[in-house]
Amino acid sequence: MPRCELTGKGPVVKNLVSHSNIKTKSRAHPNIQQKRVFSRVLNEMVNLKMATTTIRDMEHAGGFDTYIMNLPEQKLSKRAMTVKTRMKRKMRSGQKKGAQ
Repeated sequence: MPRCELTGKGPVVKNLVSHSNIKTKSRAHPNIQQKRVFSRVLNEMVNLKMATTTIRDMEHAGGFDTYIMNLPEQKLSKRAMTVKTRMKRKMRSGQKKGAQ
C-alpha cells in the first residue's frame, strides 16, 4: 500500500454508516504522489513519495529543507532518512569551511 515517506501517512480503516446504522468497513487511501523536490542544501532534485497534504505543509513551512529537518526521525522512511543525513553532513561540512 502507498505510504508517505515523510509523514508515514497510510491507508486507514473506517466505517461507512448507513441511515439504519449498519456499519460497513472501508479503507481510505491518502493521495500519494511521486514528487521531485529541489533541495537547496544538496543542490539537487530528490525523488520521494509524498501525500498531497505533506506537500502543502512543506510549502507552508518554507520549503523542503526546513520541513525535513524539523520532522522527527521516527516518521521518516529509509529513503527520506538517507536524504536527511546527507543534508546534515553537507551542512556540517559547510560550517567547518566557514569557521576556518
